[in-house]
Amino acid sequence: MARKTKASSESTQNDSSSSIPDPLAAAKHAAEEASGMAAGLGEMWNSMLSLQIPPSALSELQSNYIKQATELWNSALQLGGQPAPKAKPLGDRRFADEAWNANPAAAFMAQLYLLNSRTLQQMADKVQGEEKTRQRIRFAVQQFVDAAAPSNFLALNPEAQKLALQTQGESIAKGMQQLWADVQRGHVSQTDESAFEVGRNVATTAGDVVFENDFFQLIEYKPLTAQVHERPFLLVPPCINKFYILDLQPENSLIRYAVEQGHRVFVLSWRNPDASCAAWTWDDYIEHAVIKAIEVTREISGAETLNTLGFCVGGTILATALAVLAARGQQPAASLTLLTSLIDFSSNGILDIFVDEASVQLREKSIGPDAPKGPGLLKGQELATTFSFLRPNDLVWNYVVGNYLKGEAPPAFDLLYWNGDSTNMPGPMYCWYLRHTYLQNELKIPGRLSVCGEQIDLGLIEAPVYIYGSREDHIVPWDAAYRSTQVFKGKQRFVLGASGHIAGVINPPAKKKRSHWIGRTAALPATAEQWWAGAEEHAGSWWTDWSQWLASHAGAQKPAPKTAGSRKYKALEAAPGRYVKQKA
Repeated sequence: MARKTKASSESTQNDSSSSIPDPLAAAKHAAEEASGMAAGLGEMWNSMLSLQIPPSALSELQSNYIKQATELWNSALQLGGQPAPKAKPLGDRRFADEAWNANPAAAFMAQLYLLNSRTLQQMADKVQGEEKTRQRIRFAVQQFVDAAAPSNFLALNPEAQKLALQTQGESIAKGMQQLWADVQRGHVSQTDESAFEVGRNVATTAGDVVFENDFFQLIEYKPLTAQVHERPFLLVPPCINKFYILDLQPENSLIRYAVEQGHRVFVLSWRNPDASCAAWTWDDYIEHAVIKAIEVTREISGAETLNTLGFCVGGTILATALAVLAARGQQPAASLTLLTSLIDFSSNGILDIFVDEASVQLREKSIGPDAPKGPGLLKGQELATTFSFLRPNDLVWNYVVGNYLKGEAPPAFDLLYWNGDSTNMPGPMYCWYLRHTYLQNELKIPGRLSVCGEQIDLGLIEAPVYIYGSREDHIVPWDAAYRSTQVFKGKQRFVLGASGHIAGVINPPAKKKRSHWIGRTAALPATAEQWWAGAEEHAGSWWTDWSQWLASHAGAQKPAPKTAGSRKYKALEAAPGRYVKQKA
């Protein structure tokens, strides 16, 4: 699809006044680019060279290690190859099976591994140098330590060996079959993928696709109440995942919950980009997706304003779109909900270690708009693998051991099925996002960025904002989510939920699980720590608090529509639509 888009103010523009290439200018340009990349790599290398462990700290670590290793060795010698009569649990679930304590060699190997692991991690913590480089060292050490666990190897895993003997080798045979199946799939299976089908037993809330273009399908859900609020409710999910995390099962569906609360619900379902979409930009996602979805939702409903919600990067995209509209003198949002979304990218936890000038330039030169071979795609599986290795024991090695060494098929789990249903991202869009948010943190600065031809200022968005963060979120740390309160200028409410990036968000009230924190006053101080000092814990889901807040911005009740869409926008196909079924 050919389209001329408005570039951001930072984009390089070609001089259309001349069609004759200037070899000297081209050479100079290439040299400048190479110099920039070399400078970035050189800076990284110099940072590595500057790392050191203080001699006193290193001496203490060595002394403690020798002492503990000697005690471990002497204890093993005293047992004389016999199991300890009252062996203490090793305190690590990878070695929780009784086979580890029953086998003296395995028990010694596990204890030695845990000692080595602790020592390496302590060494990484003692390294002095630039903070981002220290974080990379800690991350690399953790990856090595987790990969090197004796539980990951058949020859060192007595639990897997015992199972092989009990099954007369059947567990090994099944493990090899599952390994070969995963090789063909291209990823480690985390669940029984054959147990789920989008539209059959996940993403089942009834509705219809009422609009589509190259970028997205717009789904309108069938009302479940006789009356609905006059203002419609538009949800923008992350484009790096599929929308049905918000609609996994009826009992944990945020979409269904909103419909049950009497909202006329619309959801943007992103297209899974293929090679024909490789040139799509950030501006395309804003103008031709979110802004278009807002326009169509208003036309169908006949409402001047609507309630909006963005989840994760969907929140970043939605806020950007509303800022573009604000720059055009439009305020279509009656409210804005941001779930675990980043607006201020000052400090973003573990993800920060992957982003610097050199890494961003590498992406720009490989899949960006000016890549030598043209724009490319960031493959969904690459992104999924990266996120899995943020928690390698839970999302990688646990399944390597279970699937391959023990031959145990992973159980059916809807959340992990969704997690493995990856999506691609267009290179130009992804590179813009990396550079202007994670690297240069410009989105929060009024007037710094030009998007869709407009200088944007998020402070011009007049809608009240409900900001949610998850306390154990490793992708959007809750203090990073809180920093959004310092960017928007209107009325705001911040709520903190327990658990992580997904489990914290998808926490229906009926489950009566976890808890959430609300400030004792409406004040939103400058830092998350100050807010936390004045927060009060409440049992159960945050959904009920949010539902009350949303209802206060949803307007009066009116009879629910009998059919989806309108005369202009007729139902095209049943929800969840075909876009969400496209595989990466």
